[in-house]
Amino acid sequence: MNLGAGHDPLKNRRVSHPFVTFDSLGEFLAALEAQGDLVRIREPVARDLEITEVTRRVIRADGPALLFENVPGAAMPVATNVFGAPRRIARALGAETVEEVAERVERLVHLRPPAGVMGALRDLSGTIETLSTLRSLAPKRVRSGPCQEVEEPTVDLDRLPILKCWPGDAGRTITFPVVITKDPETGESHAGIYRLQQYGKEALGFHAQLHRVGANNLRKWAARGERMPVAAVIGIDPATVFSGLAPVPEGLSNFVFAGFLRSAPVEMVPARSIDLEVPAAAEIVLEGYVDPQERAVEGPFGDHTGYYSAPEPFPVLHVVRITRRDRPVYLSTVTGRPPTEDSVLGKAVERVFRPVIRLVLPEVVDLNLPQEGVFINVAVVSIRKSYPGHARKVMHALWGLGQMIFVRYLIVVDADVDVQDLSEVLYRVGLQADPARDLELVEGPVDQLSISNPVPNLGGKVGIDATRKGPEDGFPRPWPEEIRSDPAAVAAADRVLRSDPTLARLLGRPGR
Repeated sequence: MNLGAGHDPLKNRRVSHPFVTFDSLGEFLAALEAQGDLVRIREPVARDLEITEVTRRVIRADGPALLFENVPGAAMPVATNVFGAPRRIARALGAETVEEVAERVERLVHLRPPAGVMGALRDLSGTIETLSTLRSLAPKRVRSGPCQEVEEPTVDLDRLPILKCWPGDAGRTITFPVVITKDPETGESHAGIYRLQQYGKEALGFHAQLHRVGANNLRKWAARGERMPVAAVIGIDPATVFSGLAPVPEGLSNFVFAGFLRSAPVEMVPARSIDLEVPAAAEIVLEGYVDPQERAVEGPFGDHTGYYSAPEPFPVLHVVRITRRDRPVYLSTVTGRPPTEDSVLGKAVERVFRPVIRLVLPEVVDLNLPQEGVFINVAVVSIRKSYPGHARKVMHALWGLGQMIFVRYLIVVDADVDVQDLSEVLYRVGLQADPARDLELVEGPVDQLSISNPVPNLGGKVGIDATRKGPEDGFPRPWPEEIRSDPAAVAAADRVLRSDPTLARLLGRPGR
């Protein structure tokens, strides 16, 4: 896998103007470099432990994307921290902010109840237009693509710059692949991000957790007594990477959603050795299969919890063919205790998919999955409370919704509380939640990587009703009035503070 010395893998990649989506990883990296948000590291940096430490420090400083051009033993550069800042995620999805992307998703999912016959016809027309738009963004099959410019003569995973991230890791691990599987009953493809620990030259641990679609697809192949075809894509356009992470609603293909984010279909090419289609613009594609009967110990691995995951038996992915671009870039990410690239991505997923939650639960005003809660362990939700038990209704509805089933601590507050301000949230919990009556204790599915539950995949959860209480809630005494400033006094104070330059600067207002 000799790519030649001195060749720039970003040369001749298209550089899009701001807020335009990208057809490949290389295009996105070139655009980041043109914007001054990518740094090339030409010093030698080892793929074992050293890339992780450099990347970790840059992420914590809100630094740029990194392109390691001199990785000893590697024939291609390694890109990290590509999505480690909200500004880069927004740019990757063709927007100025992540909230703009959320607004696009809200327009996609928003369906109004019909007002009479004309309203029903109007909404039907809008629905048909939306469905037509989604159909036009379905993956487009092409005969060939850059991902198959080179086919490796032999399978040798040692020739890829697979990282070992932490000292206690059981081995090197592909941390950022888009893994493609297929439902044998429906033929629908699914893309998910599952880590792949290297076992040897051609074998990888297939870490599709119990509750993930990839694991469910494998169970269906097992019921048929057949091997499951799998393709692991390393490096692809950012919208497709994001779609692999996202909790896309059931019935909507990840690749269709990627097309929606890109405003253009994802081009797919048939894999060379298995019955799957893969993104034509990918950097590297590993083609192979999983035998449902085969297991091998995977882990420990330094995970996003900040702890090593326990060694467990997982299926094995046998790689039978490797295709790639002529000059590929190896995309990787570094996990660990937040802040990390995956925690930043998790926060973006929260914002983008808030409209989907509000479609199911229109009383929800806002949602916060704080990075300190490690993706999904802690959630804060504000609601427009309308009736007794409303907060508990929302708790149980969220616990039954997609990946929200993994939330261990769920706090519900009133509509006027800023859920993104954890200081405000804790203030409300401390004052407005009575532990004797406002806790909802349940047991149910938990994340496979959760460490506090004695039994894997099953544990306790608590909901906290921190909303205001009234007679309708069975609260026996008057709820006290909250202190509020007098509007006239606020206006007078504004006038006085603006008049003094020192105070105006201190409070962020221009002096006069």
